[in-house]
Amino acid sequence: MIEQIILGFDRALRTVFAPAHPVRALPGDGLPEAELDEAQKRHVAALMRVNHCGEVCAQALYQGQALTSRDPAIRAALARASDEETDHLAWTERRIEELGGRKSVLNPLWYGGALAIGIAAGGFGERWNLGFLAETERQVEAHLDGHIAALPPGDRKSHAIVGQMKQDEAGHAETAVRLGASELPLPVRLAMKLAAKLMTSVAYRL
Repeated sequence: MIEQIILGFDRALRTVFAPAHPVRALPGDGLPEAELDEAQKRHVAALMRVNHCGEVCAQALYQGQALTSRDPAIRAALARASDEETDHLAWTERRIEELGGRKSVLNPLWYGGALAIGIAAGGFGERWNLGFLAETERQVEAHLDGHIAALPPGDRKSHAIVGQMKQDEAGHAETAVRLGASELPLPVRLAMKLAAKLMTSVAYRL
């Protein structure tokens, strides 16, 4: 248990403060940069900052859920999803840099809050833990659909990144359902949407 805590603390520090290192290549890396004006660059960088915050939260959620899960298959699924989310973390971070933007100054807060939620979700049992994972990924997928619509059509690099992220999130939700996820009650789903809306609104600016 002590070893898990130490490893978790190390992961938290690396997620919030250190550059992420992807396993997969950056989607759209070979595409030409779009001709965006300054307002468009700021907008796209802000959208990518929101997505980066989402990936910071994903790392914390998976860590918290894995800490409270007793099922090896579920812990393995959470680990695989976390690895893919690390790619997303690195991709969005790089795109922010390319656009001259910055990451959210509130990332430590986002991480801490998401970790607490992940631990709480895991405490309700494996089926609810998986249900929370599945619902989170469904909401993220819908959120990414909104970003795809909001991105400038000519910004193929950003579209490629967000498109691959959406595909990965859908796969995570399907895995959770296959492992036995329970459908969360409507009030819980609505509360999750409200919390996500608050986070995205703040992260767009900060």
